[in-house]
Amino acid sequence: MTFILRDHAAKRLHAPRLLGIGALVAAPAAHASFLPPDMLASAATGIAWFVVFVVPIAVIVLFWMVHVLPEKIAHKRHHPQRDAIKTLCLLSLVFGGMLWPLAWLWAFVKPVGYQAAYGTEKHDDYFHEQSEKAHAGELLEHEIAHLREELDAMEAKGALSAELKQVRRNLAAALQARRAEADATRDAST
Repeated sequence: MTFILRDHAAKRLHAPRLLGIGALVAAPAAHASFLPPDMLASAATGIAWFVVFVVPIAVIVLFWMVHVLPEKIAHKRHHPQRDAIKTLCLLSLVFGGMLWPLAWLWAFVKPVGYQAAYGTEKHDDYFHEQSEKAHAGELLEHEIAHLREELDAMEAKGALSAELKQVRRNLAAALQARRAEADATRDAST
C-alpha cells in the first residue's frame, strides 16, 4: 500500500513539471522592450551618446552651480567677508567639495567681532549700491541719514577707505538735496 501511495504522489508531481516544460517549448519569442527589434539598437546607441556626453556636462554644471551658491548668498546678504567666501568656494572646487559646507555656513553667519572692529556688518559694495539709489531718488531721507551714520561710525574706527569717504560725501550731498527738495515742496504748498 505504501508503494501505491508513493507512485500516486510521484505522478501528481510529474504532471505540473510536464505542463511547465510544454509551456516553455510552445511559448512564442518574448521581447523585453517596448520598441521593435530594429529600433532597439538605434535607441540604445542614442541613449549611450546621451549618457557619455550630456550627463557629464550636466553634472559638471550642477556641481558648479551648487559650489557658487554660498558666494551668491553672501552677496545677497551683503556679507562683509564675501570675497573670502568666494575664495573658499573656489578652493572647495579644487578639494572636491570638502570645504563647501564651511563656505555655506560662513555665508549665513555674520562675523561676531567685525562690527566692533570696523563699525559695520556690510560689505563695501552695499554702500556703493545705496549711494547710487540715493542719487536716483529711491531712498528716503531717514535711510540716507542712517547710511551716513554707519559711515561715520566706520570713520571713527578708522576703517573708511577713500572710496567710502567719497560715498559719504555723495550721501551728504544727496541728503542736502533731499532736504532742499522737501523745503521747496513745503514752501510751495503754503
